[in-house]
Amino acid sequence: MWLLLAGTAGLRADVNLPALFSDGVVLQQGKPVPVWGWADEGEKVTVEFRGHKVSATAKDGKWMVKLPRLKAGGPDILKVAGQNTIELKDVLVGEVWVASGQSNMEWPLRLTFEPAKAIASSANPSIRLFTVPKLKADKPVEDVKASWKECGPHTVTNFSAVAYFFGRDLQKALGVPVGLIHTSWGGSPAEVWISQDVLEADPDYKQAILDGYAESLKKYETALAQFEAEQAELKKQGKTSDKKPPQKPFWKPTELYNGMIAPLLPFAIQGAIWYQGESNAGRAQQYRTLFPDMIRNWRRDWHQGDFTFLEAQLAPFTKILDQPAESNWAELREAQLLATKALPKVGMAVITDVGEENDIHPRKKEPVGARLALAARRIAYGEKRLVHSGPTYKKMKAAGGKIILSFDNVGGGLEARGGALKGFAIAGEDKKFVWAKAEIDGDKVVVSCPEVPKPVAVRYGWANYPVVNLWNKDGLPATPFRTDDFPMTTAPKK
Repeated sequence: MWLLLAGTAGLRADVNLPALFSDGVVLQQGKPVPVWGWADEGEKVTVEFRGHKVSATAKDGKWMVKLPRLKAGGPDILKVAGQNTIELKDVLVGEVWVASGQSNMEWPLRLTFEPAKAIASSANPSIRLFTVPKLKADKPVEDVKASWKECGPHTVTNFSAVAYFFGRDLQKALGVPVGLIHTSWGGSPAEVWISQDVLEADPDYKQAILDGYAESLKKYETALAQFEAEQAELKKQGKTSDKKPPQKPFWKPTELYNGMIAPLLPFAIQGAIWYQGESNAGRAQQYRTLFPDMIRNWRRDWHQGDFTFLEAQLAPFTKILDQPAESNWAELREAQLLATKALPKVGMAVITDVGEENDIHPRKKEPVGARLALAARRIAYGEKRLVHSGPTYKKMKAAGGKIILSFDNVGGGLEARGGALKGFAIAGEDKKFVWAKAEIDGDKVVVSCPEVPKPVAVRYGWANYPVVNLWNKDGLPATPFRTDDFPMTTAPKK
């Protein structure tokens, strides 16, 4: 399929546009808007929109122009003319967001909690949907087979629920058209969404990810050859076997960047939302650098500076434990939190209240989209008075056998939902955590336990399935955290 898509540029005689430029497209307001496509070598191509006229000459079969900054509105017609003419109808100008990740981003609206009402009320001509088809590719592709759809019951049913709720809330708040480009694949680890050159440039990634995949592939090929030889020998003997063939490594690094991100570049966007990490939880320490490097990678290749990047922190999942313990999911959540501090214009939605103990796909997606939209309004659109985050740990002070915690993003104040605070654990110099008593004191939380007379560290919500209830009075939950820097369980084995 890659050869078909990537090779079409050399076959085209007429002026052609990528699928992103189809009827119903939403163009990003307030930024230069690249428009590109294919044509004969040396052919002059002119793009007209709202009285603006810009031209380019095709080189190596490709051309690109940039429309000037546009104001929100529409619908309008976009005209592209060379030796043939293309007219895109029903073109809107507004806010464009990319939605990506693994299964919780892919999860369709029809499978969410009480979907009927959301689907029935989804008709909105100011929201447009574009779904990138799933495609693994060894090298970057130039186009996809898809088109823009107006949001409504027939188009949103199988669309990303998180992306829809995000876009719905954003469109209502901003009052302008919103375009949502959904490109995700369930089960995908972060390294498949990163370009080859970025992984090759880092010695640790090269060894752990690229060389690791090559080694896994070699083992698979050896095992497959052995399996086929065994089957052939059994056949000679007139025998059969229930033994199944070995499984090929399912994810190849870079393949979704090539197949599902590259064809979007450099379409003008406001930002991206991201729900992923479950598949990297076992390598949470690596995610501390891998995830920020992925964001840098996208920003570099989109050529739009540090566009806003918003993530959903992992929801609770798996068995609730009676006692404090180490947790790779907690370490992954910490890596997600650290990304918001490592890079500019990165925000996070905390969703500790929507988990399901026996299902990695929590059905309540509306709060996820809503909190991502709040983060967008604050970070991308500068609504400075808007409280967009729950409490985040700031610093600690040990005094009188207790630990006093301070927080950012307190908003209207701290509160314990549904009774006394829970989810806090405390440890002394032995690094053994036990459950602790925690009480709100103004904008601080005081943590203590008689069993730990000289505490040195506190953890909150440090579990695969955290049972927690610290919120701010603006209705947003606190992010899980730890005050210590004890060794991580997901550190690479030496």
